[in-house]
Amino acid sequence: MELLGIAGSLRRDSHNRALIRAAATLLPPGWSLTEWEGLAAIPPYNQDDDGDQAPAPVHELREAVRGADALLISTPEYNHSLPGQLKNALDWASRPLATNPLRAKPVAVVGASVGLFGAVWAQAEARKVLGAIGARVIDEELPVGQAHEAFAAPWSLRDADQEAQLRAILLALAEETPEPERALRAA
Repeated sequence: MELLGIAGSLRRDSHNRALIRAAATLLPPGWSLTEWEGLAAIPPYNQDDDGDQAPAPVHELREAVRGADALLISTPEYNHSLPGQLKNALDWASRPLATNPLRAKPVAVVGASVGLFGAVWAQAEARKVLGAIGARVIDEELPVGQAHEAFAAPWSLRDADQEAQLRAILLALAEETPEPERALRAA
C-alpha cells in the first residue's frame, strides 16, 4: 500500500520533512511512503487556469494524490494557521470538488514547530480544510513541539511516546483504507 507524505514547509531541512521521514521508518507491514516534493512549484490557485489547462505541477500533485492509498501531511504553523503554500496546494487538489482526488481518501495530519505547542492550530486548520474537501480525515494529532530538539537521528523521534503516537496514526490510516479499495487501485 502506498502512503503519500506531504511536508507543508518549503525549507529543505524542515522539521516537518523530518517528521514525514520518521513516519517512513514506522510504517505498518506492506506499506511504503513516497514523499511528494513539488510544493514549491505549485502556482497560486486561479480558476481560469484550472481544468484541462491546469499547470503541470498541479497535474503532478493531483496524480500523486490519486495514486496513493492514503496521505500523511506534516505541517508547520505560521501565524496560528497552516502555511499558505500548503493551503494553496489543497485548493488545487480539491478541484473539481465532486471528483477531486482527495475525496474519500484517508488523510492524517501531524505537525512540528519550534514552539511548545507543536503546530496544534495548524493541524486543526488542515483537518478542517481536508474535511471540507471530502477527505476521510483521521481525528488524531501529533504535536511535536520544540522540534529543533525532537529528533535523535535524522529520521527518528527522541520521545518514545511521540513515536508510539505516530505509529498509531499510521495504523489508523492503514485501517481506514478498506481492502476493496486497495484491490480496485491495484487493478
